[in-house]
Amino acid sequence: MEALPEFELLRPITIAEAVAARRSHPAARLLGGGTDLVVNIRRGIEAPGQLIDLTAVAELGTIKANAEMLEIGAAARLAAIAADDGVLAHYPVLAEAAASIAGPTHREMGTLGGNLCLDTRCIYYNQSHWWRSANDHCLKTTGAICHVAPKSRGVCFATFSGDLAPALMVLGAEIDLVGPEGARRMPLEQLYIGHARHDGSSGDGKRYLALLPGEIVARVRAQAVPGLRSAYDKIRIRRSIEYPVAGVAVALRRAGGVLAELRVAFTGTNPRPVLLAGTETLCGGALDEPAFARLDALVRDQVMAMKTTFTPGHYRRRMAGVLARRLVMKLFAG
Repeated sequence: MEALPEFELLRPITIAEAVAARRSHPAARLLGGGTDLVVNIRRGIEAPGQLIDLTAVAELGTIKANAEMLEIGAAARLAAIAADDGVLAHYPVLAEAAASIAGPTHREMGTLGGNLCLDTRCIYYNQSHWWRSANDHCLKTTGAICHVAPKSRGVCFATFSGDLAPALMVLGAEIDLVGPEGARRMPLEQLYIGHARHDGSSGDGKRYLALLPGEIVARVRAQAVPGLRSAYDKIRIRRSIEYPVAGVAVALRRAGGVLAELRVAFTGTNPRPVLLAGTETLCGGALDEPAFARLDALVRDQVMAMKTTFTPGHYRRRMAGVLARRLVMKLFAG
């Protein structure tokens, strides 16, 4: 790996100080565990003049999880989330997602906020500077074309691969943001705008977060839903370190033999984590083969089949559907 370029490290100890540092240094990057950002800096993908380390802000490191509610600060470590008794007992989908990320040492360093705001990537972007130079820089760096889809007319198809976002989405989570203009809260799903559309009405793989200038992710929160069962699974090339080829979170409720509620979310497939639309049409009846056929159709319609990893796009889309079906069957059976 290349040596790190010089940068200034800022270490605020309050949220107000963090916002002030962000305002004073608009081009600075926020630093949690550095498991993704520092690698990108070493590869020459990024070269920020300042890094704002948020791990010293104590109020961003809290984890509160019980039978009524969930609240986790952006600087909470992934290992701590995975091992928290309240998360394990009441929000298993989140514990499973956190425990599946990279390897044990990465989880000791990585943070909730870092995983939620994970940089999108593809086989033409997440490489060394030498490799990218030899193959012509892509649209997301200094080039003018997306090599994943050269005829995309300026749309970047880099893929979002964070594991915590889909897990939190099926829990109905909201996210708290703070910035120069104050604090605001939104459904977590609305943080992600990477739709890879050609009409320019939304973001893509290059512009994939709805953060306003100077904003910082403070925490996520969710209300417990009685009777909700949840789980997370993913497929990857290696069982450690690798980002997901496809990751799936599922939460459901059943009433007797009837599927009463279903939520499904994906990662590793699109420029944003995808909360599957239309799952309410599967509810109100038995969980039979026609219901699974409708689930498969929803997945095919909403999961992107572009080749952004070393595996074919159609394989990723197929595996996403298989994982979703398996998790739904497992949770429905209890």
